[in-house]
Amino acid sequence: MIRLFDYFRSSASYRVRIGLNLKGVAYERIDLSLLDGVQRSADNLARNPQGFVPTLEIDGHNLTQSLAILDYLDARFPEPPFVSKDPARRARTLAQALLIACDIHPLNNLRVLKYLKAQFGVEDAARDDWYRHWIAEGFAALERLAEGSGAYLGGDAPDLADICLVPQMYNARRFNLDLAPYPILVRIDSALQALEPVAAAHPDRVGIQ
Repeated sequence: MIRLFDYFRSSASYRVRIGLNLKGVAYERIDLSLLDGVQRSADNLARNPQGFVPTLEIDGHNLTQSLAILDYLDARFPEPPFVSKDPARRARTLAQALLIACDIHPLNNLRVLKYLKAQFGVEDAARDDWYRHWIAEGFAALERLAEGSGAYLGGDAPDLADICLVPQMYNARRFNLDLAPYPILVRIDSALQALEPVAAAHPDRVGIQ
């Protein structure tokens, strides 16, 4: 049995759900509420020393970090591929994916937002401005990188960058970011959401079990 320790609104977990669905891999989902701090329980720390989600139990391993999990899935279940074997195409995909996963997402992580409030007294309105600022800065660059894309960032089929884009678009809408400056990203996200493996991973479809 493959088990995903997950939180329905976690961007990193959302990526892994999309990846598993695109690969057609069946799994059991175990929800750990980040709001309740369950991720820092002894049980979760034993499987994920950072006290994060997601963790994927598969083939006798506890895999952590969403991009590492997606890389494992791509090696373990080669079709459909998440990255190209062509070096230039692979580098392009990784650049787009890492822009989201390493430059936007960490600054807007729940633990960072909580720290801003607890240590510096940042109020909700200012916190939301912070959140939108970092998405907007990243999306401005990603929009340019997406020029000339096909139906998806990956061209004719979703790739790793698309998997990272979908949760970030969800976050942007949750925090009321104006998406008008990013028509390519909006178009690609709409095409991705029309795919059932992607739609089935949406937080509204998953909910809290």
